[in-house]
Amino acid sequence: MKNILVASALACALAACSSQAPEQTGEATPAAAEPTSAVPTADVAEPPAAISDGKILSLEGLGNLRIGEAAPAGSSWAERGAQESDTCRTITSPDYPGVYAIVEQGKVRRITLGQRSTVKLVEGIGVGSTEADVKKWFAGFREEAHKYEPAPAKYLTAPNAESGDPALRFEIGQDRKVKLIHVGTMPVLEYVEGCS
Repeated sequence: MKNILVASALACALAACSSQAPEQTGEATPAAAEPTSAVPTADVAEPPAAISDGKILSLEGLGNLRIGEAAPAGSSWAERGAQESDTCRTITSPDYPGVYAIVEQGKVRRITLGQRSTVKLVEGIGVGSTEADVKKWFAGFREEAHKYEPAPAKYLTAPNAESGDPALRFEIGQDRKVKLIHVGTMPVLEYVEGCS
């Protein structure tokens, strides 16, 4: 039995090495051949504090609340207060103060972090972060004038938003700080008044 375990471990190790080894061409392997992250890591000494408490908003969702899926049955996410229409509903959770989600056709289409929220993106960006911090991590976002506030207030929207995939959108206030963060799919991602 011991020989089988040793042989299995050796076979796995060899397979891992051989499947990742670059072809031997006599040339130096370029640094670009190494795996890279979509998020720069040079300035990140340790994970932000929000990671440790599990309150991270991602393109997939927040906790068990997932973009494109129904709100989880038996969870703390529920409708509270008056709703604007029968086709578009908002839900909140006491576990996530300052956060709400928009539900259309029975599925979560957008999650919004508001003023009281302590939830952050994995990059450490949250409500109150500066526009400069956002642009450091999310270069190339489309800028648009804010609907209700004069410049320098604006919206910063991910370039992939029109694809139909979940995307990220920031609302920047006149103080050049993040007022709201949205993750969701179009056209709901760009709603400016709850369900519209």
